[in-house]
Amino acid sequence: MVHYIALYKLAKGIDESIVDDLMRQSRSFLFRIQEAHNPKSGKRIDARMDYPFFVSIDFESMDKLTMFRDDPVWIKFQHDHIKPVTWDFVEMVYETEPGKNLKYS
Repeated sequence: MVHYIALYKLAKGIDESIVDDLMRQSRSFLFRIQEAHNPKSGKRIDARMDYPFFVSIDFESMDKLTMFRDDPVWIKFQHDHIKPVTWDFVEMVYETEPGKNLKYS
């Protein structure tokens, strides 16, 4: 199982109500994508954190993650909701099964 995490920095002037809407929209969009399992999104609790918004999703394999990145629903969500309110992001991908050879992820 592969776990994907994306952390986002918000553009200037983005307030908490917009982040709350982004959380609602992300859940609505991500649950429509067949390859995405257990999608989550959230906002920071500590104001000192550099990345105030995140999305995390589980995938069965790296191939499913690749399919997700090409999915029209994800592309539309990024274009319509993520890009207008963020200016930078970091993506991280982890294997969650102990002892699994990473080349088979």
